[in-house]
This record gives sequence, C-alpha cells and structure tokens, in this order.
Amino acid sequence: MPAVGTPEDTICAIATPAGEGGIGIVRISGPHAVDITSHVVRLRSKRSLHSLASHTLYLADILFPPAPSSSSHSGSTASQLTEQIIDEGLVVYMKAPRSFTAEDVVEIHCHGNGLVLQRVCQACIVAGARLAQAGEFTKRAFLNGRLDLSQAEAVLDTIRAKSELSLELAQRQLRGELAQQVYRLRTELVRLLAHLEAGIDFAEEDIAFVRREEMIGSLQETLDHVRRMLETAETGRVLREGVRVVIAGEPNVGKSSLLNCLLREDRAIVTDIPGTTRDIIEESIIWLGLRITLVDTAGLRDTTDLVEQEGIRRSIEAQGQADIVLYVLDAAQLTQMDLSSLRFPTLHPEHFLVINKLDLCDPALVERLTNALRTRTPCKVLPISSQTGEGLEDLKSAIQSQFVKPSFEPRDGVVVTHVRHRAALERAETSLNDALASVQQGIEPECVAVDLRGAADALGEIVGTITSDEVLDEIFSEFCIGK
Repeated sequence: MPAVGTPEDTICAIATPAGEGGIGIVRISGPHAVDITSHVVRLRSKRSLHSLASHTLYLADILFPPAPSSSSHSGSTASQLTEQIIDEGLVVYMKAPRSFTAEDVVEIHCHGNGLVLQRVCQACIVAGARLAQAGEFTKRAFLNGRLDLSQAEAVLDTIRAKSELSLELAQRQLRGELAQQVYRLRTELVRLLAHLEAGIDFAEEDIAFVRREEMIGSLQETLDHVRRMLETAETGRVLREGVRVVIAGEPNVGKSSLLNCLLREDRAIVTDIPGTTRDIIEESIIWLGLRITLVDTAGLRDTTDLVEQEGIRRSIEAQGQADIVLYVLDAAQLTQMDLSSLRFPTLHPEHFLVINKLDLCDPALVERLTNALRTRTPCKVLPISSQTGEGLEDLKSAIQSQFVKPSFEPRDGVVVTHVRHRAALERAETSLNDALASVQQGIEPECVAVDLRGAADALGEIVGTITSDEVLDEIFSEFCIGK
C-alpha cells in the first residue's frame, strides 16, 4: 500500500460549505474511488456501482460499512442493517479523465446536515479513503494537467469573489485567458532561444538562424505585451481584494457620522462627546462593482486616558495599512481659525482631505476654504456634509476612480490580479530589457540566451510550467478542505 499523503491515495472530503442546506456533497477521488464507494452506498436499482454509466445520477441508500475486523460476520439481521443506514441520496460517478481532478471521482449527494455529511465522510474513510488535505482536489487537477496553476488559483478567486467585477475576472482566468496570453509569449521566447542556441552551435559555419532585426522586433513586441499586463496589476489587485479606506481625524469632526452615511446604517455610535470611538470599526460595501472596506478610527488628540491612547495607536496603525485615508476636518471649526496654524498629518497624493459639516457654513466661505487647502496639500480636497449627504457621491466616485478608470472594462484584455503573477512579470520584464539591450549592443549570443531563458522561466512560473513544491504548498494551503 502507498504511504499516507501520496498522489496514489484515494481521498475524500465534504465539498459543500458548513451549515444547513438542502443538499450536501461528499467527494471521493482517486484510483479506488468506485471500490470504496461501493462499500458506502447501495443503489436502489440493486446494480453494481462498477456497472454505472459515467456522469449520471443514481438513487441510493448511504451506509456505514462494518469495521474490517467484523467484515467476515454474515449473520446481520435486517434490523441491524437498517441501523447502518446514514441517509438516502444520489450518487454520480465521473470516469477519468472527465472529472475535476482528471481521476475517477464519485460524489455522494445527501441532505445538507453537518452531522450527516461527517458521518458519510467517516464511512468513506473506514472503507479505505484518506481525508483530503486543504486544496488537494484542485492540486490534483493541476498535477494531472486538468488546470494550469493560474487556473487553479482562479478556482479560489471564484470562491472568494466579493463583487461582480472580481467574480468576472476570476471566471476569465479560470477559462484560461491569462494562461493563453502567457503561453503565447513564452512560446515566442522559446522559439527565439532555440534559434539563438542553434546559431551558437553552428557559429563556425557562420549560419544565422534568426536575423538581428527580427530578434529585436520580437523582443520589443514581447516586452510591450508584458508591460501592458503589468499596467493592469494594481487595478487587478484592487478588484480582487477590494480597497481599504480608513477614516481618520481629530475627535468630533464627524468621522463616525461619515461612516454611517456611507454605509446607510447606524453602525457607529455618534455623540457630541469627544473620544466616543475608541476602537477600530470595519464594514464592507460594494460601490459600482468595487468592494470597499470602510474603517472608522479613534479621534487623534493628546490624551491621558489609557483606553483612548490605545485606540489612537490602532488608528495610526490602520492608516499605515490603508489604500486610502480620508482625513476629516470640521468646516465650522476651520472657518473660525487661521489656516496658517492648521496642522494635519503628512498625506500621500492618493489620500483625501474631507471637509465635513459644510451644511453649517456659508457656501462661499466653504469654497474659499477648499481652494486654500488645495494649495497646501497634494491630495484631493472634497467638501461634504454627512448630515445632508451633499458631496458624498463625488467622494465615492473619487475613491472608485482612484483605482479603476471610468472607462475600465474587464473584457478589454487580460487583467493581472495576483501579486505572484505581478512579481513573475516584473522578472520577465527585467530579463527582456537585458536581452534587448544585449542584442542592440552586439553582445555575445550566450549572454542573450541567459536572459531569454530567464524571461521564459519567469513566465512559466505563472502557469506552473516551472515551479517548486514550496510554491505549490503555499498556493494550495489557502484552499479549504474539500476543494
């Protein structure tokens, strides 16, 4: 028998989410999937599981098999047999390679009760299966050539998608659009490398297998494609992971009111007492297909209150982890003070100064105040009223357009969504730059070949043509058991 944990094992796991539902599924995959399932289910038609047509559902009773030590006992009564029944359900056999893992797969569809599913899974283990590790079904699909590595990652992205745009991008990657682009670029690099190395082998015969101009043109075209893909990486990351927006500022400027207004619910406590918010409050919302995580924080001020000090420390920490900081100011306070004495934290150009409570001030005064602040900071300055809602749509649009252009359409081309893919493309870009410079400067072809191979290897890492066990373990460890 193979050792536990090898690809030769037949594995099983609950493939549906925890909780109650009409249907729950236990999946069995591996060379002995049918043999193991035959000990766990009894078809109502009395047929043998081995005789079933592939990809067809059959009604069956689901049984708990006797322990191996008692398998020779044949004196069980009908009542004892009835007590072994776990549930009734449907069984489907998917013959290799026409299955998710490209192995023999059997799925048992029963009632979606956690206890029932656990019992069915235990029955499969008693019958000879091993409990699957996290992501092992998808890992087998990759190892068996059913999916490339980028498609395997897209399975998890599809499961975790929190918006329409992130789901669409995950589905496109699952269909292999990124892989097709990468394979095309890598194939061209391998072709150039083959011609280049052939020329090196026949250097004494003075045979050129690829002209210098052709090499330069092809490298430049490939480099342009890689750069266009990299240009989509930040937008892709945001669409996949969402945007983290931290609301910061001094006490009583309306931070919690702004949070409630953006969420359209009373999520944070609002009072006239400074320092009401003392901890981080997080909520997520979808704006125009983009997932936004809003974070309300404690007011920034000098205080001797230990609890408030901890809240302020967490506020500063949250700002460091934010994609955007909304630093809120009180318009009513600003109109009564000398702006030259105003102090606020150093903000990045992508952050926002939000002038709140404009409903309490003269509009002309607010306009002069806004223009004056715009001369003092590189970030955007937006006047709003969390009380009346004025300016909030402009704020939402500004946040959304900071990461996704209004003209962005995910169907226009390949969008890079993973940090791992971005890093590989950046390495490919560096190698292509070096190769192109070497060809233009007439450097020895052996040096060009090294850079071409480096670029091809970097692209191969995206789809798993070249990868390591450590990378695979890291990727599939993010999956849940059963997927």
